[in-house]
Amino acid sequence: MADTEIAAGFIPLTDSAILVAARECGFAEEEGIALTLLRETSWANIRDRMAIGQFDAAHMLAPMPIAFALGLAPLSLDVVVPMAMGLGGNAVTVSAALFEAMQAAHPFRVPDATGSGIALKAEVEQRRRAGGRPLQFGVVHAHSGHNFELRYWLAASGIAPDEDIEIVIVPPPFMPDALASGQIDGFCVGEPWNSVAVSKGAGRIATVKSAIWKSSPEKVLGVSAEWAARNREALSRLVRALYRAAQWCGEAQNHAALSHILARPEYVGQPAQLIARALEGAVVDGLSADNRARFFEPFAHAATFPWQSHALWFYSQMVRWGQVVHTAAHAEAARSCYRPDLYRAALGSLPAPIPAANAKVEGALAGTEAVGASAGALLLGPDGFFDGRVFDPDRLDAYLSEQADR
Repeated sequence: MADTEIAAGFIPLTDSAILVAARECGFAEEEGIALTLLRETSWANIRDRMAIGQFDAAHMLAPMPIAFALGLAPLSLDVVVPMAMGLGGNAVTVSAALFEAMQAAHPFRVPDATGSGIALKAEVEQRRRAGGRPLQFGVVHAHSGHNFELRYWLAASGIAPDEDIEIVIVPPPFMPDALASGQIDGFCVGEPWNSVAVSKGAGRIATVKSAIWKSSPEKVLGVSAEWAARNREALSRLVRALYRAAQWCGEAQNHAALSHILARPEYVGQPAQLIARALEGAVVDGLSADNRARFFEPFAHAATFPWQSHALWFYSQMVRWGQVVHTAAHAEAARSCYRPDLYRAALGSLPAPIPAANAKVEGALAGTEAVGASAGALLLGPDGFFDGRVFDPDRLDAYLSEQADR
């Protein structure tokens, strides 16, 4: 019998799977939690309803707790991240017309981030010469991995965000229709909305998150610091339930059942066969085995661990794109809202391999490597950025300086 009621907000995305499985497969109930899931259409609504106390927890964009910590949200709240909710899951989709123009300008093989970036730059330059309007791309929120991944890919490809390409905010479920209507020329969004656009003939996937940055963070569990302090034992039970749900979601034999659960109208509300594409890594025909395996990872490779180096990379992008001024206090605020200590406290009773470190050098692993863990074997990587750069959180100032020069 569940004795603790927890209300959690979520967006209809495939990477809400861990929360949904925790409720539907009984993992939350087994931890004594009556988990209520509240569906929202926009990340701004998740942010604001969290701030006014309508959610105890939320499926949250990984940079959003950092934005709260830095005072960038319209309503104030101290949010902590006791666990992550998976790696990858996003793609960059462009209109069918733009995809054809890119292929004509510089043929590339999807999802090659380098080749597609060169092709897009050639099309941007051709439009500039012809006096055409700048291309317009949608992202789901200013403080989102989508925004920062898109900008990183564009900048590394020689395209200036905000100058060569206009970036606008569109809620995830609206992306396919915005593309089909011609309101935008492309977008970066999580699944299944790329697959929905492709299925409607509105767009083609140009590249994927796992090609831009392998094993990159995406969503997190966000809870208010005040709620976490008052409900430490309940939070530990929630994290354990979500950890077990993530393990279940990561097992291939469960993907068909998970797809059908997520397809229900109260969750994602899209056909199960489209949702399954992300779980199987099959969003693009002919996707390499490496990218297929890592397109969306809910459990393996420490996918649920709240790495503070992830928080600091997102912070570096906030600084890079003028959202916040860099100071030591700001960097510390960003780092400290990710809480590996809460993760370890929750999972210490399980035979779970937990990383020994709180942070790591991002982009340093070319392949899969074993790392120090609390129990058993823990494999990480590969985690490379497509342009070959690395992010060392201990050299944050140098990284910011290098980005400013690009």
